[in-house]
Amino acid sequence: MLKQNVQHLIQDMTLEEKISQLVQLATPFFKGSSDQGFITGPMQEMGITDDVIRNTGSVLGGSGARETRNIQDAHLKENRHGIPLLMMADIVHGFKTIFPVPLAIGCSWDMDLAEKSAEIAAKEASVSGVHVTFAPMVDLVRDPRWGRVMESTGEDGFLNSEFARAFVRGFQGSDLTNDKDRVAACVKHFAAYGAPEGGRDYNTVNMSERQLRESYLPAYKAALDEGCEMVMTAFNTVDGIPATANKKLMRDLLRDEWGFDGVIISDWGAVKEQLPHGVAEDEAEAAYKALTAGVDIEMMTTCYVDHVKELVETGKLSESLVDESVERILTLKQKLGLFEDPYRGADEKRAKEVILCDKHRDVARELAAKSCVLLKNEGGVLPLQSTQKIALIGPFSTNGDLMGPWSWQGAYDDVVKVDTGLLGKLADPSLLTIADGCEVESVTDEQLEEAVRVASDADVIVLALGEASFMSGEAGCRADIRLPEPQLQLIQEMKKLGKPIVTVLFNGRPLDLHGVVDQVDAVLEAWYPGTEAGAAIADLLFGDVNPSGRLSMSFPYSVGQVPVYYNHFNTGRPQPTPENKERYLSHYLDIPNEPLFPFGFGLSYTKFKYDDVKLSSDVLTEDESITASVMVTNIGDMAGEELVQLYVRDIAGDVVRPVKELKGYKKIVLEPGVSEEVTFEITEEMLRYHHENLEFMSDSGKFTIFIGKNSHDVVSVPFRLVK
Repeated sequence: MLKQNVQHLIQDMTLEEKISQLVQLATPFFKGSSDQGFITGPMQEMGITDDVIRNTGSVLGGSGARETRNIQDAHLKENRHGIPLLMMADIVHGFKTIFPVPLAIGCSWDMDLAEKSAEIAAKEASVSGVHVTFAPMVDLVRDPRWGRVMESTGEDGFLNSEFARAFVRGFQGSDLTNDKDRVAACVKHFAAYGAPEGGRDYNTVNMSERQLRESYLPAYKAALDEGCEMVMTAFNTVDGIPATANKKLMRDLLRDEWGFDGVIISDWGAVKEQLPHGVAEDEAEAAYKALTAGVDIEMMTTCYVDHVKELVETGKLSESLVDESVERILTLKQKLGLFEDPYRGADEKRAKEVILCDKHRDVARELAAKSCVLLKNEGGVLPLQSTQKIALIGPFSTNGDLMGPWSWQGAYDDVVKVDTGLLGKLADPSLLTIADGCEVESVTDEQLEEAVRVASDADVIVLALGEASFMSGEAGCRADIRLPEPQLQLIQEMKKLGKPIVTVLFNGRPLDLHGVVDQVDAVLEAWYPGTEAGAAIADLLFGDVNPSGRLSMSFPYSVGQVPVYYNHFNTGRPQPTPENKERYLSHYLDIPNEPLFPFGFGLSYTKFKYDDVKLSSDVLTEDESITASVMVTNIGDMAGEELVQLYVRDIAGDVVRPVKELKGYKKIVLEPGVSEEVTFEITEEMLRYHHENLEFMSDSGKFTIFIGKNSHDVVSVPFRLVK
């Protein structure tokens, strides 16, 4: 169907039919769905009519080839024009094969594996009848209290942008129309959803336009530059206006400035939420503001279908706005080939062969291992030996809750548990003893006594601790980001035994690790590793894989520091060193300024030495680049992968510049005793930023290059930009 055919179809549609295309409803509303008719509570109160359903444009949450085909079949029989439905779902970090949560994937710093994970998720979703995924989520995050940090790749705009591109490539491929194993991507949440006050979900966001453009917008732009087909609005306000009603954000920036001509969809109920926000008196005004702002699809509220017709007929709203939105929706359906093949690859038989297959699980295992971050390893307690007596203690020892939030189709029974993973490495199964020790948020004397008994005869104790998945994700915000007290109590009881303790953490956010990192010998941050959790963790604990993950979000020393992030401003009274306690400097009286573990941090079972940084020239011009190089040597006893990180500081800008900004990174694998020179190209373009007038440009002057193993441990050299 060519563009003129889309326009011809629109001309043949009634106003009511066009408005219904702008509606997204969940599966219970549709004939053929497995939960058809289970419409209760808020859904029942929506008052959706059969006429609206037969003309609705998209479905939320359908899955499984049989169900999606049945829904599409029933719909096509009743839709006057034979317009197929778009099937959309939240395929965030895997469909049935669940990969680590995105924050964990961010810690892999591995774009190839990130892209592969999205490709596999798309393949499993598409064969199950899904056309669009509500991913990637690229919101920059600096506050670990916010539950949805697990859905982001971290605190750095440059790194988030790299991941945004990788995920879009994986989901959509290079030929979305003909490659039926791909799905359309929907980048979210536009914009700045990751900066809510107090780390509380749905809360107010308040920042300058410069900060928005400098830190928060680049990852969305990167996704769109990669060809992302859809954008989802954020729940929050931007400059005092809810994103869903924000014309400056959606039309002026997204459409006019960036040239985005794809579909914009609201988040669940966000159009109607203009009323409690206080920018719309009633649903009619909410519909007017959202459609005027450029929101094409209203998800799970009925402001459009209830009021847009009257707004058009009374002349308050131009019908051309409706037509524009319908054209974008039909064009996406056309691009997905749904007019020719409304089922688009949904295939029950093939689904059984593809979903959760060994190849997919192998990639999940590799990515899970690369996503874990070794935070501590005192006395070389790790790696473990296959002949050691190991006591596995903790609420996640035999628990399948290792996938994390947004594991919609994942099943606990498919997850490799921690005990299963460890048993696969031991010379004799009898070497492993197991006890819960406590629940996630409760403990009994009997549980503690059993843990002490089980651990008493062990050579080493492995504690499997963390947050239940409901404690993270959307609306999973926490003011106290320590481990729950019963788990800290369990650590204390194990500490009394005087044995080496290894703690494996399962969580969806950076935690305050006091009571953990100071009490145990080793800490492996595993996040929510997904379907292959236990296998990947065992690979790491026993040294079959050398840890290579590096933090993409800082771990606070205390929640009182939050937000804490590496690329902060220096202030006019900086604290020169942590030891300097002069009163009238920018520091706390009771805790350090620095995070407990900085951005980019992660340990290995080997050690790497960095020599001084060398520059090809200490003068950079607009027309020529310079190179920075450093010699990295593996001075340990084991082969390992090192992430060499490049940061730059602009010493004096038109506006204040961060103390460091990530500008590049390279991975190298070195055998013991081997050295490799790592080089980075430095260009004028890398030094541009938004000035006082928001012009994006660089300044002549002094700069510093930092190269090192994390944002804190670096070697530096100055240079000058001459324009």
